[in-house]
Amino acid sequence: MRTASAPLLEEALDLTALWCAIPSHAGDPTAQARQVTALLDWLIGDLGATIIAPVEGPEGAPVIHARLDVGADESVILYNMYDVMPATPEGWRVDPWTGGRTRMEGLGEVFVARGAENNKGPLAGMLVALRDLHRAGRLHVNVEILLDGEEEHGSPAMRRYLAAPGCPLPSCTGGLFPSLCEYGGGAPRVFLGFSGITKGWLLVEGGGWGGPRTAIHSSNAPWIANPARVLVDALADFGGAVTGELAQVALDDEASALIATLAQGFDPEAELEFRTASRFALGGDAEALLRHVLRTASLNISSLASAPVGDTAVIPHRAEALFDLRTPPGLEAGRFLSAQRARLDGSAVTLEVGESAPGVRFGADSRGARALIAAYEQTSQTPQVWPWALGSAPGHAFARHVESFLIGGAGRGGNAHAVDEFLQIEGFGRFIASVQAWLTGMGQAA
Repeated sequence: MRTASAPLLEEALDLTALWCAIPSHAGDPTAQARQVTALLDWLIGDLGATIIAPVEGPEGAPVIHARLDVGADESVILYNMYDVMPATPEGWRVDPWTGGRTRMEGLGEVFVARGAENNKGPLAGMLVALRDLHRAGRLHVNVEILLDGEEEHGSPAMRRYLAAPGCPLPSCTGGLFPSLCEYGGGAPRVFLGFSGITKGWLLVEGGGWGGPRTAIHSSNAPWIANPARVLVDALADFGGAVTGELAQVALDDEASALIATLAQGFDPEAELEFRTASRFALGGDAEALLRHVLRTASLNISSLASAPVGDTAVIPHRAEALFDLRTPPGLEAGRFLSAQRARLDGSAVTLEVGESAPGVRFGADSRGARALIAAYEQTSQTPQVWPWALGSAPGHAFARHVESFLIGGAGRGGNAHAVDEFLQIEGFGRFIASVQAWLTGMGQAA
């Protein structure tokens, strides 16, 4: 089983720690600018890459596009993200913005920090792997490096950059989003696509329809409409009951065959433990559960809030629900949202939509997929192959530039967005080797 050399692994860990110490979340634009500067310095000074974007000084969280041209006939994409979620020190075994090595039961030595898994560790490992391969003269394909500073918020700048008529990205044979994909310590995963996601909110504010313009004492409830109650009533028919199910996409022969094979080694209870859920809301064997979750569009209510907060004896003047609509490839969010808007038309409830990304799917026989499966077999074990991921990534935005765009990589991490986010150090060495194996495989295919 291939792994990175000890010096290369230590270098990648040091770079991970250096970048995890920068709190580059959306609430800290100064830190995001520092992260951009650090990345540009490394790409130019250590990798020798040509910077395509940003062409001027960094502002906010810009798209970074760098190119490593080795004079090959074909090019591939390495994509990653430099934004992270916020964190406070409460409950962490080390400060999330300092990070540190420790041990976890069943995992051995780990590195803990905000961004360790998602995605500063994979970002640092990806770049160190690329530079090492290039210096050794073993890189035989040009590499387009695209780094996203808004992935946690739907990648709007990246999607605009890739959609622009003059986008300087050439046609590429494959794209990879290197990540730690031995989820829960199981076999690594290949996702041949991504689900779509649309984020939005329902809003009810007091005013002329009979609700209060400002919060008012609840003794007025018999003659003043309550925005929170109006919102709750509207939510009763917002998506399906319990799980928010809306519709299901038909599965073609390839997707059905992949699910049937996947189900043979899929443990639903282990999946729940990995995702820290308590129980499934429906029954069925592994194949039935997989078919259901992969083919279903659903509306998830992620937050309910009213204003003011903290007083139990008032009629609030404002109530809001945040939602995310997830759609498998082949189902468009627009038709579901149009139906909801029509249902709410004329009511006091406003439906607003923020960022939206459709689902996308790539072929199982694409060169990128074949190279990723081969990389896993060299560095980990035979992977699980999913027809598409339950989660979303800007794969649709890359589709016009690349034959396939996949998330993948050996190694294990965990607790993304949560306390004690970590990467397993032993697995990180295999992650670095898997990125190199994918790049080598794509160069051989060329």
